[in-house]
Amino acid sequence: MGIMVHRQLPEVLMHFQWRSQVLVSFVLKRELPFESFSLVAEEDSGDLRKQEGRETLQRITKIVNDTLDSDGAYNEFPLSEEDVLDAIDSGKSEGGSCGRHWVLDPIDGTKGFMRGDQYAIALALLDQGKVVLGVLSCPNLPLASIASSDRHAHDKVGCLFSAQVGGGTYMQSLDGAPPMKVHVSATENPEEASFFESYEAAHSLHDLSSSIADILGVKAPPVRIDSQAKYGALSRGDGAIYLRFPHKGYCEKIWDHAAGCIVVTEAGGVVTDAAGIPLDFSKGRYLDLATGIIVTNKKLMPALLKAVRESLEAKASTL
Repeated sequence: MGIMVHRQLPEVLMHFQWRSQVLVSFVLKRELPFESFSLVAEEDSGDLRKQEGRETLQRITKIVNDTLDSDGAYNEFPLSEEDVLDAIDSGKSEGGSCGRHWVLDPIDGTKGFMRGDQYAIALALLDQGKVVLGVLSCPNLPLASIASSDRHAHDKVGCLFSAQVGGGTYMQSLDGAPPMKVHVSATENPEEASFFESYEAAHSLHDLSSSIADILGVKAPPVRIDSQAKYGALSRGDGAIYLRFPHKGYCEKIWDHAAGCIVVTEAGGVVTDAAGIPLDFSKGRYLDLATGIIVTNKKLMPALLKAVRESLEAKASTL
């Protein structure tokens, strides 16, 4: 994230992103000492290395060491400020189609985080350009379905979703309860297929999503939430469709979708671009895709692709 963007973000958010990236990078390196380590991540240490960032770096270093000390497993040697900077900059890998690369979004859904709403910490593993493992931590997503009218009455300990190739998708609460296997919605009736889209209109074309829903005959209003929490909610059947159509010129980053993609596909869902082509994470830090991203179950996908095509053609004819 660039310097100007960082300066526009509230300090608490900046701290959270850097701390999250330091901790994930440190623990991965510690647990995998004999493996060549490559991390593709959102943050860099540029601002922290400047003179005006020294005080922030000191605070982050203290909080990271306090966190590691409280865990008890990694408290032999406190991290220095240089250790913290190096851990952040471990995320500079470009990824690609060769080797293994961890992919991290230290806080996905920054505006949701600041509102006290949905956000996620997303980690995935690429092997030869394919996503083979994914973890989504969604601290504000309740265990109960977000489609439930009384969801606010349930516990709010948050959810952790995990998936690996061939192993299915599991969800557990963040209080350490045993995981349970989840599966996407089995509905094949578009009228019953509620759908997710980005909370912020700036992140996705809501009018295009509405057009697609009309063609399908979807009756339920869209559920708008931030971050890859949408992928987690869809993987357990809270809704049946996720539509994302960014504004022209926007390039999707792999850390915004890698973990969510495998969480949904291992739960029986399908994730493609608007042309029906599976997402390709082997091209580096960005996705090369046609127009947008669509997510649903296998039964609904043919009808959804047809509706997407018709909506895109109608939109193009008006330009």
